[in-house]
Amino acid sequence: MKILIADDSRVMRQIVTRTLRQAGYEGHDLVEACDGQEAFDKAVAEKPDLVLSDWNMPHLSGVEVLRMLRANGVQVPFGFVTSEGTPEMRQAAQDAGALFLVTKPFTADTFKDALDPILG
Repeated sequence: MKILIADDSRVMRQIVTRTLRQAGYEGHDLVEACDGQEAFDKAVAEKPDLVLSDWNMPHLSGVEVLRMLRANGVQVPFGFVTSEGTPEMRQAAQDAGALFLVTKPFTADTFKDALDPILG
């Protein structure tokens, strides 16, 4: 299984990677993107099985990436891992087609709760 991790912070991409492993999702092919445009481009080119995206990134926000993917017919499962989780953001994420929004700080259990229904 291929998972795209999109975050403009290299350290946060590493934390997400480590937390995925702690949650029992080791052995997956992890692809990284450092901004929204790269996330969109890699989601189209790499055809991941799941996208984990930050909300606030340069060039395109995570929700803009999700909306562009859907507008282009890309139905990859998509979730947010972000520092904010306002009710408005959660509603915008859901309206755009996101499956979940996990707020930082997060734990391996938080990831398991969000990802088990998707990754089984």
